[in-house]
Amino acid sequence: MPWERFFEDLEDQLDSEWEAERAALDTEAERLRLARLTLRQRLVALTDGGQSPPRLELADGDAVTGRLAAVGADWIALTPDTRRAGAVLVPLAAVVAIGMPHADVLRSARADVASTRLAERMTFGFVLRDLVRRRTPLTVTVLGGRTLSGTIDRAGADHLDLALHDRGQPRRSGLVTGHRLIPFSAVVAVRLDAPAPLP
Repeated sequence: MPWERFFEDLEDQLDSEWEAERAALDTEAERLRLARLTLRQRLVALTDGGQSPPRLELADGDAVTGRLAAVGADWIALTPDTRRAGAVLVPLAAVVAIGMPHADVLRSARADVASTRLAERMTFGFVLRDLVRRRTPLTVTVLGGRTLSGTIDRAGADHLDLALHDRGQPRRSGLVTGHRLIPFSAVVAVRLDAPAPLP
């Protein structure tokens, strides 16, 4: 066997081994990247649109489909594809599953994990406190599928105070029919009865 051919074979074998080792390292790096990827980060990647709006299946058995308008620290806001005027706020803990086209699933898995937008650091309680300030009429859906219409009077660290009144009506003392304290852990969705700017 000529020496040139021998060394060419060794170079080819070494190149193949290097290529296999690099592919294994790339695969392991991708596994580690995916292991650190959160659901919130994947949803942030979908806020710029996708093939079709995602469908959120919620803890009460209901589902809502709409464009992702904002993603916070522990909540998401959707603009529903129905005729309702306002946004829907959903705590991430109330999401059971998310349906979307496969292309969007793949795109969300390639999400850039570094992000510093202020809205992404805002908590669910922070957004609810803004709705208190705005006196926005809304409907709160709680676990079990029950809906309560009214206006949030206060939003604490882990709960909200809801003044009950007819849907679409302003909060007036003569129109209030009751009050409820609702733990955030029981909230499935908050539907705004009127458009309100989201953070």
